[in-house]
Amino acid sequence: MVKVRFVGACALGAIVLGSFGLGDRSAAQDVDPAELVKSIHAIFGEHHARAVHAKGVVLEANFEPTDEARQLSKAAAFAGKLQATVRLSNTTGIPDIPDSDPNASPHGLAIKFVMGDGSVMDVVTHSFNGFPAATAADFGQFLKAAAASGSGAAKPTPIEKYLQSHPEAVPFLTKQNPPPESFATTTYFGVNAFGFVDASGKKTTVRYRFVPEAGEKYLDAAEAASKGPNYLIDEIAERVAKAPVVFSWFAQIAQPDDKADDPSTPWPEDRQLVKLGTLTITGMAADQEGLSKDLLFLPNNVPDGIEVVDPMIDVRGAAYPISFSERQ
Repeated sequence: MVKVRFVGACALGAIVLGSFGLGDRSAAQDVDPAELVKSIHAIFGEHHARAVHAKGVVLEANFEPTDEARQLSKAAAFAGKLQATVRLSNTTGIPDIPDSDPNASPHGLAIKFVMGDGSVMDVVTHSFNGFPAATAADFGQFLKAAAASGSGAAKPTPIEKYLQSHPEAVPFLTKQNPPPESFATTTYFGVNAFGFVDASGKKTTVRYRFVPEAGEKYLDAAEAASKGPNYLIDEIAERVAKAPVVFSWFAQIAQPDDKADDPSTPWPEDRQLVKLGTLTITGMAADQEGLSKDLLFLPNNVPDGIEVVDPMIDVRGAAYPISFSERQ
């Protein structure tokens, strides 16, 4: 039997407001987004912050696309340099979770790109290449099992039973990276698939990846124990005050046998990575409290030239506004 921490098992953070699957599984995606958010609250408690990724920080950025991006997609997001707003976060729906707590992983990187005509495009990622459920229906079961597995739950707990029958969830709950040295020293993955459409109509199925220029750096147990509860937020403020924080945005290109409908299954690492551009974080946003409350990142908010491939992106797009309205 796989043993996991309860809330850790719910490093669900990325979860509702995380990702899901596609294909001929339409029935498996039939889930009420409001019920997903309700289950999240049953795990993390009622509050007026975000249902997940409750603790975070907002920064200003810009994005410079590559010629290769323009060849893959006709989207206005790749037409020229853009301004952007970035939110870096811990995963859970606990607003005061210590940054070094294992349950703060995976961490989140959400980006709102502002195009020349004032329209926006949103990208939502987390720092783990995978997801604990292949379908939305499975994810709903996962949340309910986690919510029922608190202290005092009979053994085997509902979450332990879920993991026995859904082994695809185990890596997400047991193989998270250690706490990062910085929000700027971990790679972020978009686990749902999108379709890039070029000027001729050709579509390429991709998943996103943001790779830090600073390299991947993580803390050992002793280092993590020595850190303060807000070390990631404090560190990124100090870092960006000294120099920009840079990520390379890549599209991982699917092969015909790669599943676009199963975010629990990473695509093989030998798949081609095409650099879409450079995201440069230039400073802290001025109104942290207001922006943290008002920013809404919708993963299905994409321009012409980018299509939703994984239908559960739309489930996410329906769930996020529920959490948004609750914190207003």
